[in-house]
Amino acid sequence: MLTYFLFAVGFGILIKGADWLVDGASSLAKRLKIPVIVIGLTIVAFGTSAPELIVNIFASAQGRTEIAIGNILGSNIFNIFFILGISAIIFPLAVKKILSGKKFPFRF
Repeated sequence: MLTYFLFAVGFGILIKGADWLVDGASSLAKRLKIPVIVIGLTIVAFGTSAPELIVNIFASAQGRTEIAIGNILGSNIFNIFFILGISAIIFPLAVKKILSGKKFPFRF
């Protein structure tokens, strides 16, 4: 029961911290007259890279380089194919019927 309580409290602190980060970055962008999109993309970049950074720091401190390398490779592979998949769902590529039976649609 204590585990669930601590999980809920930690999740609440995480949400509140994210709110403070976004509010602070937005106010900083307004004061420095930086476009909101630049700050938004920067927050997203830091937010998506922070978990990998923490895992890699702990793995490197323990001498577990295979975890750090696997984390980097797995994260990049997922990010690339996730974006490609979402892009394919939004705008599917049309394949001509003449190309569907060939293994290589290139002329040599």
